[in-house]
Amino acid sequence: MSIPLNVRPTGEAKKTDEELIEEINRLRKEKNAVILAHYYQDPKIQDLADFVGDSLDLSRKAAATDADVIVFCGVRFMAEVAKILSPDKKVVLPDMDAGCSLEDSCPPEDFAEFRKKYPDHLCLTYINCSAAVKALSDIIVTSSNAEYIINQIPKDQPLILAPDQHLGGYLAKKTGRDMVLWPGSCIVHERFSEQELIKLKAKHPDAPVAAHPECPEHILRHADHVGSTSSILKYVLDTDAQEFIIATEPHIIHQMEKMAPEKTFIGAPGADGQCNCNDCPFMALNTLEKLVACMENLSPEIEVDEETRQKALAPLNRMLEMSPPVPKDQRPPTSGRAY
Repeated sequence: MSIPLNVRPTGEAKKTDEELIEEINRLRKEKNAVILAHYYQDPKIQDLADFVGDSLDLSRKAAATDADVIVFCGVRFMAEVAKILSPDKKVVLPDMDAGCSLEDSCPPEDFAEFRKKYPDHLCLTYINCSAAVKALSDIIVTSSNAEYIINQIPKDQPLILAPDQHLGGYLAKKTGRDMVLWPGSCIVHERFSEQELIKLKAKHPDAPVAAHPECPEHILRHADHVGSTSSILKYVLDTDAQEFIIATEPHIIHQMEKMAPEKTFIGAPGADGQCNCNDCPFMALNTLEKLVACMENLSPEIEVDEETRQKALAPLNRMLEMSPPVPKDQRPPTSGRAY
């Protein structure tokens, strides 16, 4: 019988990373599991995953496999999306406390009351929210497809965008739409300092700034490119510049350095002039040790009751119906093992 790592006998030597990865690979085959890693995960986890990418893309890739188990190295709302799209697969998360400040900022009960104030508004909800909030929404959007979806909606249709006020403000400016915004934000993207970014740009005048739209407007106005994590990755690979300043969670730089080792990538700074304060504390909860334990025990398991799942699936499907087709030669790169 396997002993969970957190209850191993006192005095037993801690396993090396190589031993843990060997155990993960054994369990992957034994459990018929597919391992997903978001771009914001620790590089060691990214390198052992079957697929690395954005949250929705990962869930869709996992649904297309014949795996019995989806191991989602990301945060809770991402694993819920995987469960919504793959109800017959077991979905596990290395640490159930791996949440999201955007999800936490939008409790379902409060959001339900908020919606009642705007009965004529169509509700577009950013995918960074709980399954329960998705179930209260009309269309789910991502940072990649939100602008495209909004432009399909009649201009006289009033809109709500939740839960990210910075993404909402960016989209309102891009589309010219007046939207009611839920006042949520991502703690990682709010930590970037405009003053320190200006100093960094002065030291690296030829380095374009690539920023995620979850950043506040005072950071976005200095950006040469604004887009999702996969969009930022594609931008730095396709652009001739040799240095880039990256204003999103810095673990994506691992993929950039793997795919373009000849280029230099600099994390946008926080208030102290450093970028390590911008690591996502929720993503950091997933470790190799916890990954082994969750694969051994198939726990913590993500559960979404069927009524909520069906209600959340409807706006997800509407998003997929309204999303732009992506030509093969324009798809963002996906790193990871071949499943």
